[in-house]
Amino acid sequence: MQPSRQIHLVRRPNGVPVPEDFAVVEVLTPDANEGEVQVQNLLMSVDPYMRPRLTADQALDATMLGGGIGQIVQSNNPAFREGDLVRHGHGMQERFVCNGKGVQVLKPDPELPLSVYMHALGGTGMTAYGGLLETGALKDGEQVFVSTAGGAVGSVAAQIAKIKGCYVVGSTGADDKAAWLRDEVGLDAVINYKTQPLAETLAAATPNGIDVYFENVGGGHLDAALPRMNVRGRIPVCGMISTYNGGGEGVKNLFALIYGRVRMEGFVASDFPHLNAAFVSDMTTWLKDGRVKYQETILDGFERAPEGLIGLFSGLNAGKMLIKVAD
Repeated sequence: MQPSRQIHLVRRPNGVPVPEDFAVVEVLTPDANEGEVQVQNLLMSVDPYMRPRLTADQALDATMLGGGIGQIVQSNNPAFREGDLVRHGHGMQERFVCNGKGVQVLKPDPELPLSVYMHALGGTGMTAYGGLLETGALKDGEQVFVSTAGGAVGSVAAQIAKIKGCYVVGSTGADDKAAWLRDEVGLDAVINYKTQPLAETLAAATPNGIDVYFENVGGGHLDAALPRMNVRGRIPVCGMISTYNGGGEGVKNLFALIYGRVRMEGFVASDFPHLNAAFVSDMTTWLKDGRVKYQETILDGFERAPEGLIGLFSGLNAGKMLIKVAD
């Protein structure tokens, strides 16, 4: 038996989550039996998609959902060796035992940091890649708008569009993120929606309209984008963070879908397993040659996972938010 800790949801959030909604619970992790492995978590991910699940289907007083990268510390399963790095979806716990289901061996490129496999080369990157190229059916040279372009998914989507020769406008809510998108990433236009009138600024920044709007926000962002959509435009819907904590702005311009013949379609990262080989090849190349840049915010300490999740809704993170559990 090994001491471990878990993050539990102990009450349903009312609006933006607060620390009192969560608890750090001490447990004992059993040794791995026949056919099992014990995993030590190294890095955990916190993501906006977790918020609606806190209200919907996250069990109370049980391990919080989530994914991470860990290391096999005990193995009685021939598919795994002690020392293997693995990706997993076994939630927010320092150690866990399982039969190997939901655990995949990870062979990271030695020229890249392990953390990129939690964002640009992980589910975050695949969300951007598949959502933009397949759901959004992006064509080279099109007009693209990406909301929350300073975030983990949005920043990758915006950069893929630039790689494809597109004119790209991004929105963000902080001056430092806007400067990074403009000066480091090289977007054609950047809007700080907290200091600039969104609809008017977007209209000025998209003189040739929008062919693809990569949607992360909903509400006012969607309302501003709809009148700018070109005929046969596409809106791949990755998220609607403006609604996750309740309330949110209404959308009045949905009629633009009709005469613009605009297609609006939701998606999730697991829709694209057939793209995995191409994604890994492309993204590894783009990261190595500097065509995809990234930011990451890493909070040191397992117990800081609730802080990281709450911080997503106040702009605490630059890029991907990660929790460092162990070295």
